Amino acid sequence: MQRYSVITEKNPREILLLRGSGCKWRKCRFCDYHLDFSKDEAENFKLNKRELEKVNGRFGVLEVINSGSFRDLDENTVAEIRRVCGDKNIRRLHIECHWQDRDTLCAVRESFAKEGVQVIVKMGVETFDVDFRERVLVKGMERAEPKEIAEYADEACLLFGLEGQTAASMKADIETGLRWFQRVCVNVMTKNSSQMKPDQAVIQQFMEDVYPCYQGNDRVDILLENTDFGVGGNSDDK
Repeated sequence: MQRYSVITEKNPREILLLRGSGCKWRKCRFCDYHLDFSKDEAENFKLNKRELEKVNGRFGVLEVINSGSFRDLDENTVAEIRRVCGDKNIRRLHIECHWQDRDTLCAVRESFAKEGVQVIVKMGVETFDVDFRERVLVKGMERAEPKEIAEYADEACLLFGLEGQTAASMKADIETGLRWFQRVCVNVMTKNSSQMKPDQAVIQQFMEDVYPCYQGNDRVDILLENTDFGVGGNSDDK
């Protein structure tokens, strides 16, 4: 499992895939990301500290992700992130949060702001089609609309390549994301152990009709594989 990487294009930053206690929702039909977890906080901290030691602060920007929300990281790991931000002159910290943990974000922002660190929150929305999001994907975001989501999150993740999506719906999702959020991260569905599988016809539509329109947009990250940021893969961490 690769857990540290450097992104040099589109919003350059260092990125870490840390390990926490795991996503508490675990009902999204497309996701097996939540399998990267442990209830052993001591072991999680040991692993996370080892990865955090690789941060050099070259861009002053750090992204930390984990299979759930930032709140699922243990207190020692959070304290180590804060220490690394100070030691390496990190001034912007990107984190992830599930909609159901949105009320924890204010305290996180305030805590890091005291250290001079701006917290940027990325939230997995997958699509702004509420019916598809909740009935098909079982995302657990209720009927939340873009304006409400944007009150908590700065960036939105979208998921494409699923049966029922079209070039028009995917473009509409990206345009909605760009309207309401600072950045949009598009993930193309890849085969995993979940019950949902990629639809190759939809992916082909994306590559032909959508990808060329946004490939060069500095506010749109596009991951054709879920490891394109340089982190992830099979886990054998100890």
